Amino acid sequence: MHRMLIRQRTGTPSEFARQLGVSRTTLYEMIDELKSRGAPISYSKASSTFFYTEPYEINVSCSMRTLSQYEEKQFTGGNFFGRVLFFRTLLSEISI
Repeated sequence: MHRMLIRQRTGTPSEFARQLGVSRTTLYEMIDELKSRGAPISYSKASSTFFYTEPYEINVSCSMRTLSQYEEKQFTGGNFFGRVLFFRTLLSEISI
């Protein structure tokens, strides 16, 4: 989405939503969320594209930590089998 906005090649709202695999309503919710975070997004009817009106960066970060035993029980019900399935799923996604 960000790259498409930078390149000013989103197409109409319906086309943009289809390219992102979401509904038009969801597209507008996503745009509203970005705008609430300071993204200067506009739409040009003449060019049929959404675009940033000024340079805008999106920074994404991720942090991980070990779950406490209490949190683990809340997440898996304390079941060892759930942890095995989780890690097998995680490993299969990594190896794809």
